[in-house]
Amino acid sequence: MSNDKPNTAAPALAPNFLRNIIEADLAAGAHVRPGLPQVITRFPPEPNGYLHVGHAKSICVNFGLARDYAGQCNLRFDDTNPAKEEQEYVDTIMDSVKWLGFDWEPKQADGQSHLHYASDYFDQLYAMAEYLITAGFAYVDSQSAEDMAANRGNFGQAGKNSPFRDRPRDESLALFRAMKAGQFKDGEHILRAKMSEDAMSSPNMNLRDPAIYRIRHAHHHRTGDAWCIYPMYDYTHPISDALENITHSICTLEFQDHRPFYDWLLETLSAGGFFAKPVPHQFEFSRLNLTYIVTSKRKLRQLVEEKIVDGWDDPRMPTLVGMRRRGYTPEAIQLMCERTGVTKSDGWIDYSVLEGCLREDLDPKAPRTVAVLRPLKLIIDNFPENDSVECTAPVHPHFPERGLRTFPISRELWIEEDDFMEVPNKGYFRLYPPIDDKPGSKVRLRYGYVIECTGFDKDDNGKVIAVHCTYFPDSKSGTEGSANYKVKGNMHWVSAPTAIPAEVRLYDRLFTDPQPDAGGKDFKLALNPLAKEVVQAWLEPGAELAQPEQRFQFERHGYFAADRVDSQPGKPVFNRIVTLKDSWQPAK
Repeated sequence: MSNDKPNTAAPALAPNFLRNIIEADLAAGAHVRPGLPQVITRFPPEPNGYLHVGHAKSICVNFGLARDYAGQCNLRFDDTNPAKEEQEYVDTIMDSVKWLGFDWEPKQADGQSHLHYASDYFDQLYAMAEYLITAGFAYVDSQSAEDMAANRGNFGQAGKNSPFRDRPRDESLALFRAMKAGQFKDGEHILRAKMSEDAMSSPNMNLRDPAIYRIRHAHHHRTGDAWCIYPMYDYTHPISDALENITHSICTLEFQDHRPFYDWLLETLSAGGFFAKPVPHQFEFSRLNLTYIVTSKRKLRQLVEEKIVDGWDDPRMPTLVGMRRRGYTPEAIQLMCERTGVTKSDGWIDYSVLEGCLREDLDPKAPRTVAVLRPLKLIIDNFPENDSVECTAPVHPHFPERGLRTFPISRELWIEEDDFMEVPNKGYFRLYPPIDDKPGSKVRLRYGYVIECTGFDKDDNGKVIAVHCTYFPDSKSGTEGSANYKVKGNMHWVSAPTAIPAEVRLYDRLFTDPQPDAGGKDFKLALNPLAKEVVQAWLEPGAELAQPEQRFQFERHGYFAADRVDSQPGKPVFNRIVTLKDSWQPAK
């Protein structure tokens, strides 16, 4: 199976409030500017970790809207905290966005890149901060962090003005320049905005003289040691939007309370001559809350550092690199994001929705093959030794044009352990031996012959190690005689002499609790002990040629992908992507 590239063709436009806003703006010509599209969005990740499935929703919304309305979407790294940022994160974020099916590079003839960094704007951000000081909209605060926190108040108590709030503008400007020159230690001073005289009593805590610049003596992955003061996110974000001519600044609901500062800052700087109107406007939508995962960067890092998982790309992780390694498709993630919609109401999406999208996407794509995951030897006693008969099966049952695959049946086969019971339960239709003068069961070997169970072998510990049977030579599937045999059981198998050994990793949900970290719970107490099981399996011939990331349906078991890191031609390693049906139950 060849690796399918993501289909980035515009989908049918499902209505939502963001589309309504954009279409109204287009109709009104709200953002008609020479040489620029009327819709410019952006995806602004911090390069301090790996993207997770929650980011996928923002990526799909921002890039998807730009795509659907002939606009552009910028990829902008908010690299304003050098103590936590690394080039590794920049690289993996760019790789994940492209894997998901989107590209920030322009298709227009101008050739200008739509890849940006907040650090590109450090000089402008600094100049605007000096303007805010000289215009009386910002001051240098010299309180300790503890005093500043105490004077900020809380949701039920108004804050108190800093004793440095009325510091003369020239003094604040001189201190700010000294901060830039490296004359102070981290935390010794901070620059704060002064939105109004009574800002410290605002019911919105984000408006109580928000910090806009801090001292941080840290090496920056792009600017090196050129700066020792760095702008805060709430200050950088709106200015970067304005510098990039963003028309619709779309973010998640947790930024709703930050919007008044966003609007105030751009209006203030516009009045100061830095930006022409209209300035960007921020719109918020509900984030993707998916059950049975955690998306906190701190908690994800904890899983990695404490070796609870095997790294950021562990297939149990909700990171995009982990989901890709497990075998998730970009199309399935896009489909899930589209189906869950864009609203302003927070809610939880059950993980089964994503799994349903996976099955829907994989079913028509994945070629079929057979794998025995928990092998038990089956010996056909009346089959000629050292002989084999060729069997055929469709590559895909719904697409006959994809052809047939061939594989041999022989005297010794591998079947699943649970396809034999020494004492069968009621309604069991697979293999069991003769009991009380009654013959053993008859079943059909899928694509092969009907067999009748005649007995079994045990080892010294009483474990069944082989099952014996006889076959009916005139019962082969696809022949005229096969219609003479009516059996209820149908089993899959592989020929022991030609089967391909493979490591198969059976992945499941990482947590047993649908909201593992809600309400301050210790999320590690909800870890699923069955989230990863490794088995040595036997596969149908041809599996040894699987290419990394190639996906198959293992008949009866689910959808699997050749591991993109560990699988090699001749030595395959497969990851279970998702089961065939939604029958998930937490481990007990």
